[in-house]
Amino acid sequence: MINGPILIIGAGIGGLTSAIALRRKHFDVDMIEKDLSWSVYGVGIIQQSNVVRAMAELGVLDDYLTAGFGFDQLEIYIPSGIKVATVPSPKLTGNYPANVGIGRRALHKVLSERAMGAGARIRLGVTANSLQDDGQSVKVSFSDGSAGEYAVVIGADGLYSDTRRILFPDAPAPEFTGQAVWRYNFERPHSLVSLHVYDGPMGIGLVPLSKTEMYMYLTTPEPGNPRYPKAGLAATMRSKLSTAPPTLAHLVGQITDDDGVVYKPLEWVFLSGDWHKGRVVLLGDAVHATTPHLGQGAGMAIEDSLVLAEELAKDTSAEVAFTAFRKRRFERCKYIVERSKAVGDGQIGKGPLVDNAAASREMFQVISAPL
Repeated sequence: MINGPILIIGAGIGGLTSAIALRRKHFDVDMIEKDLSWSVYGVGIIQQSNVVRAMAELGVLDDYLTAGFGFDQLEIYIPSGIKVATVPSPKLTGNYPANVGIGRRALHKVLSERAMGAGARIRLGVTANSLQDDGQSVKVSFSDGSAGEYAVVIGADGLYSDTRRILFPDAPAPEFTGQAVWRYNFERPHSLVSLHVYDGPMGIGLVPLSKTEMYMYLTTPEPGNPRYPKAGLAATMRSKLSTAPPTLAHLVGQITDDDGVVYKPLEWVFLSGDWHKGRVVLLGDAVHATTPHLGQGAGMAIEDSLVLAEELAKDTSAEVAFTAFRKRRFERCKYIVERSKAVGDGQIGKGPLVDNAAASREMFQVISAPL
């Protein structure tokens, strides 16, 4: 077992679940987060049965389910709005729901409160200026002038990871896929009790988040990776939905708040080489950022957290723990990144069109396997 404190760089979903998992293994945990406001944008996220299972292992399942909306299947529609398939999701956690839609702020509240309640120390508005690994520990200098010494450092700092840049300056940069995703919240009708997925050149989904709320996601081709001004963003999103199924017209008209639109170009990165160097290791989006087409980006980071904590708790060295961590995670994460990207590529004509129902069934089989 690793002796000494552990530093987690980044306090998003991967960082927070790492803190919870490590504290459950009785590690001493410090966290830093560069965003002083620790802000989370206010739309939702889809999480599937492997995440429900992981939340049970983290001991946060009841709070998590209370904050979200559970459902057991997804419905597939063709561009005309006709339903063509219902795909049941495997239940991996007793009689608990197979999937959960949850607001990102609600999820952040559950995870941050549990991490801090478990004893993880979190400092905001702080970054790591340098990581000096002498083989026995990592000496870290921080942007606030302080310093610390750690047995292990975990880079959970996302798609644009500074930790990845420090460890592997020649690693590939995130790559734009040619698509972007638009998101917007709505009042949830009582009839929407599962994920609705609309196939076509534009991917559209409706996701229940709570008793009263749902959100829409929309993926669109965006040649040249344009940037849209905030003013007029709602009108732009409405225009992107001009060919949406007639059954969604009543929702399109409700997209009126520029500040309520979340627009994000889709990028991906996957490190096929090492995921660690010395006593510093990467997890989540820092090493395998995926597009959202299979709804598994956060799920892969959460699973990483559990596996890494488990390996670090064994009577072994950091090198052995990190190597075992990568071995257990590599193929699963690679599958999600590549298959998600293939779905998006098919939507914009960069590859063959992928059948959403078939892709979802296959993905459920993959994520149902033990960690």
